[in-house]
Amino acid sequence: MADVKYTSTLKSSKTQNNDVLQKYLEGLRECINEISAQDIEGVADIIYEVYRKGRQVFIFGNGGSASTASHFARDLRIGTAVPDKPRLRSFCLADSMALITSLANDIDYNSVFIEQLISQIDKGDVAIGISASGNSPNVLNAIKYASKCGATTIGFTAFGGGKLKDIADKCINLSTHDYGRAEDIH
Repeated sequence: MADVKYTSTLKSSKTQNNDVLQKYLEGLRECINEISAQDIEGVADIIYEVYRKGRQVFIFGNGGSASTASHFARDLRIGTAVPDKPRLRSFCLADSMALITSLANDIDYNSVFIEQLISQIDKGDVAIGISASGNSPNVLNAIKYASKCGATTIGFTAFGGGKLKDIADKCINLSTHDYGRAEDIH
């Protein structure tokens, strides 16, 4: 009798897991359909122009978006490398835990990215802020500073875009209110 109950529970659990997976994938497809080729091409064009001019790309975000920023910076620097050509200079401002925690402790958490941009970012560089909510104060502060320095600013957002959508020069925004989907698409 116990075997029948256990088998029935396993089948029910597999069905539930399959339903959850199908809903998640459906949500991802909706997000993918939101992003037009023009948005992606526009960002790619901006990054290529930075490469062509020998400028820099600074990428930053919090939590899951920090991981996305780290991977993005790595892919731009290493994943686009061509033999006998210079590499794109890309940096993730969320990679140094020692630097982030010292800035948060000594100044404040809202300044952890802007402080790293000071004396580093110049006109012609690019700053990419990733914030699912679009309202992370430390991301917003860094984007505003980068803009004042003459850098092109790009936001990757969800949840309608928040404030970042309105202050970035270009923004890829998803309407989803699911952090997992937003971070997967970013």
